[in-house]
Amino acid sequence: MSKRVIRTEKAPAPVGPYNQAIAASGLVFVAGQIPLDAGSGEIIGAGDVTRQTQQVMANLEAILQASGAGFDDVVKTTVFLADMNDFAAMNAVYASFFDEATAPARACVQVSRLPKDVLVEIDCIAVI
Repeated sequence: MSKRVIRTEKAPAPVGPYNQAIAASGLVFVAGQIPLDAGSGEIIGAGDVTRQTQQVMANLEAILQASGAGFDDVVKTTVFLADMNDFAAMNAVYASFFDEATAPARACVQVSRLPKDVLVEIDCIAVI
């Protein structure tokens, strides 16, 4: 099995020993994205899960595009929320990126804490 590292300057650079995504065996595995601005490295939408989700989805989109995929190619996502009470607001933004009839499988969990104390993190797997 060969694998290819996916990198783009249009999404935040990794801050540890991981890559934005790895393509292998016809799939791309995108690392969890938080609402960081790729240019400034600053958190977008402090305290606003709607704005944070929009930024997370923009980061995912940039990485997917760099791999040759798009949201239509996503088969699985995992959503991590700091507070499950933010589910409806996150879900409204999330739903705007996926057609309900062909939306990917998804898990959504509340966690005790996310990096930089953001409200949402999302990762995904797509077919390429």
